[in-house]
Amino acid sequence: MDRTPPRTTALRLASALVFLLGCGAKTSYEGGLYRDATTSFYVDAPGAEYERVDGIGASGLSWAGPGDAMLQVKARCDRSLDIPLRALLGHLLIGFTEQETIREELLPMDGREALERHLLAKIDGVPRELVLRVLKKDGCVYDFALVASPGENFTRALPGYTRMVESFETR
Repeated sequence: MDRTPPRTTALRLASALVFLLGCGAKTSYEGGLYRDATTSFYVDAPGAEYERVDGIGASGLSWAGPGDAMLQVKARCDRSLDIPLRALLGHLLIGFTEQETIREELLPMDGREALERHLLAKIDGVPRELVLRVLKKDGCVYDFALVASPGENFTRALPGYTRMVESFETR
């Protein structure tokens, strides 16, 4: 039978929780500069019509925009992986069906080459228009995404995406 007083047990649990939470990934995004335990980069917020959304996981930023548009930039760092850009981009499309590519091209970005694809697709039967871009640099993979309803919502959100990707640079 454990004879540890309840107050002592509660203090131990609270101390352990504080320790574990303190060891979690710390992220910040101020003045366009994003920082976490594995990466840092500069990216402009997409504009006043966007609202920052938290909770996308470690190493990334997300915004909800006009209509149902979502913008996102995420980073994954693992120097042991050397995966081609096309395969990395394909990974972002898992779950999307009826994919119809409108445009795919290699673009210069932050001193490297990035692969961008504009397409129409469905997720769970819901039509979406997407622009996805993937960049590899210094052991990290950076994913950029605009996902919206096709047509007007997508068109209204595109300038925010453009602002985001054109301002991006690693730090």
